[in-house]
Amino acid sequence: MTSSLRILMLSAEMVPFTKIGGPADVVGALPKALRRLGHDVRVAMPGYRSVRPEQFGMETIIESLAVPFKHGSETVAIRETTVAGVPVYFVDAPRHFGRENMVGYVDDGDRFILFCRAALEMCRKLGWSPDVIHAHEWHTAIVPNWLHTLYRHDPHFSTTASVFTIHNMAYQGIFGHRILEVAGLADQEFDIVTPDGNKDDAVDLLGRGIAYADVVTTVSETYAEEILKPEFGEGLENMLQMRENRLEGVLNGIDAEAMNPATDIYITQQYDADRLELRAANKRALQEQANLRVDPSIPLIGFVSRLIRPKGCDLLAETFDHIMGLGAQIVIIGTGDPHYHEVFGQAAGRHEHMAAVQFTFGADWTQPLYAGADMYLMPSRFEPCGLNQMIAMRYGAIPIVRATGGLIDTVAEFDPMRETGTGFVFNEFDKWAFFGTVARAVQAYRFRDEWHELMRRAMRTDHSWRASAERYVDIYERALAWHISDVDLHHPSDFDTSLPGLQEMP
Repeated sequence: MTSSLRILMLSAEMVPFTKIGGPADVVGALPKALRRLGHDVRVAMPGYRSVRPEQFGMETIIESLAVPFKHGSETVAIRETTVAGVPVYFVDAPRHFGRENMVGYVDDGDRFILFCRAALEMCRKLGWSPDVIHAHEWHTAIVPNWLHTLYRHDPHFSTTASVFTIHNMAYQGIFGHRILEVAGLADQEFDIVTPDGNKDDAVDLLGRGIAYADVVTTVSETYAEEILKPEFGEGLENMLQMRENRLEGVLNGIDAEAMNPATDIYITQQYDADRLELRAANKRALQEQANLRVDPSIPLIGFVSRLIRPKGCDLLAETFDHIMGLGAQIVIIGTGDPHYHEVFGQAAGRHEHMAAVQFTFGADWTQPLYAGADMYLMPSRFEPCGLNQMIAMRYGAIPIVRATGGLIDTVAEFDPMRETGTGFVFNEFDKWAFFGTVARAVQAYRFRDEWHELMRRAMRTDHSWRASAERYVDIYERALAWHISDVDLHHPSDFDTSLPGLQEMP
């Protein structure tokens, strides 16, 4: 094993600076775990207006950096701070990132290409050559492409391997062919688009990351299998099948230090698996906070989610009254589709003091829910990894999940006879399959001794980042070996077997 790797991680978001989706949590935690393993890992992200330098102790380390962009160049600055010893670089380009929102603009493709190019030019300016660049999501997917083209003979990057992580196939970064000119690839004939031909007039940046990366990863082993099929592949399943020997599923972890009921400042009573009796104070506090009937014997079910259909909101909406008929309480926390705001608001109104809904994601609601709920719902249609079920288990809220993606990889079905399992699982995306599983959980809750053992097993399950970080180190080393073997490849043609990894390695 390499004693120490130089790793540059590129992402559009990172906790604690910004968060839109799951990549922010991953990039906020994985570098710290890699650093603890002895590696020189650094992160680069855009310098959004919302990330104030004075708030995070940033210093400007490069006042003026000329970055090739479109048909000329753009001047940016580079700021730096550290998180748990990990250097984090911010590309300061106010015209592109000094806007009200992080994403959602017609020139998002241009903006993130500038960010990626600036990150590479920053490395040259600093005289730091990464062994591996780990790119996340479509926003940074152009980088593996560049390492095989524009930067192929650059002495700073000629031996740099790339790993590209897909967090969700639904977000692909699809733009017109002009984006190749912006990226400096206008003379490149190879236009990676969806292999089904439905996007003939578009450039799919996610597809380029898949095609050019030395290794492609996604966020759970089951999701890596699912995206090879049309149901989950979002039109890129054929390309993924051709790169299957370079595709790895690595389960995300959670930040076990930040998500710890023994130290959580947002909950009423801190506790751990050896002091479960203390947890009762949190259930009482949650019932009071949500204006529910205060009764420790009532099973309390929690749901924290974006309120959208893929998260299973239809299943919950259609069975809400039936679940209430089981004698349970429900607390819903989240925001999303106005339709579900109305549906769940009305449902809570029908069951006063037994159901509550809060349209927020604030820690003053989410953390008390994890610490006070008896059960936690994740009835997702698909879930590449999911972190909430792992957080719930860490806090002793037993997950009720559908068998998809990372949910099936992290939650084992409860078996009271064998005294195994950490939650309740249903297979079909069907309201009665979902309701039946909730009913099983409510019934199991009546057996207090067995339930407490179930809670302890869930809380003691290791979902920290260490094991996943060790897997990534192995992947980085394989990526380096594969990159060396691929270095003499010429510009590939569409789905040519000369593409890296589209042929079996010796």
